Amino acid sequence: PNPPEIQKQKGAQKRAPVRKRVKEPIRPGTPEPVEGREHVSVQTELYLEEICDYVVEVDGECQTDEFLDRPPTPLFIPAKTGKDIATQIEEGELFDFDIEVKPILEVLIGKTVEQALLEVMEEEELAQLRAHQRAFIELRNAEFAELQRLEEQDRRIREEKERRRLEHLEKLRKQKETTEKIAARAFAKRYLADLIPSVFSNLYDSGFFYDPIERDIETEFLPWLMSEVEETLQKKVLGRTMLDSLIRAVVEKRLDAFSCQPVPGQTEAPAKEPRPPDAAPQVSGETAAADQLVTEKEETDQPVAEEQPSDPISSQLEESDQAGTQDLETE
Repeated sequence: PNPPEIQKQKGAQKRAPVRKRVKEPIRPGTPEPVEGREHVSVQTELYLEEICDYVVEVDGECQTDEFLDRPPTPLFIPAKTGKDIATQIEEGELFDFDIEVKPILEVLIGKTVEQALLEVMEEEELAQLRAHQRAFIELRNAEFAELQRLEEQDRRIREEKERRRLEHLEKLRKQKETTEKIAARAFAKRYLADLIPSVFSNLYDSGFFYDPIERDIETEFLPWLMSEVEETLQKKVLGRTMLDSLIRAVVEKRLDAFSCQPVPGQTEAPAKEPRPPDAAPQVSGETAAADQLVTEKEETDQPVAEEQPSDPISSQLEESDQAGTQDLETE
């Protein structure tokens, strides 16, 4: 094989991993453990879970025939065609490093400096923005604190104003109430100045203030006395009524007797007629009853007994009274 081609292939094989690493994104790796420690895989799930699935492992053996070592496959080199031509170029003929690299370096340095200046300006601008932001936040906080202070002051002023207004209203109410009480007291004193004597006089006239002895006589003794006098008068009236009825009956009997009185020549004949044996006791009993009634009437009503006549006519009246009382008793 051609040695330059072999070198090119080796160089390409060496550069392939580098290109692959360049193409792959750079991932931050875990730093090496410090001395005396080691990295151990740790479960970072929220809940611990025990892995209990085990893969079944089986050992197996196989005996094969021995193979001879196969030599490495040679590189494929295509067949050479054409003619080899070479040209000799001296140093400095095609490429001058200082001349060719100077504009590239200027561009690179200019771009780098410009980028650096932009970054510095951006950092300065960001720093100014942060400073302005801090100043704005401080100003806003100060204004917010001042606003809270003013609101609190306004609230205190309003509360003090409301409290003083209520105190003034309460004071006015108390003054009005005191004035009304004073006026009412003066009016009551003026009104009661003549009321108390009149009330006492009315109560005295109504009988609320009395002498206990006089009241006892009026409530206890006088009603008893009046009841006794009334009972006595009722008894007297009853006696008089009975006496009047007896007198009326006797008078009626005598009138009937006088109206039926016989001729004077015939008065003795009927007197000589024999009486039945039962008449005498009856007359005596009637006279005894009449005497008893007359004595009772004399006891109850003395003036009436004193007015009775003492002549024969009165005796006749007494007999007629006795007959009337007998009739009344029989009835």
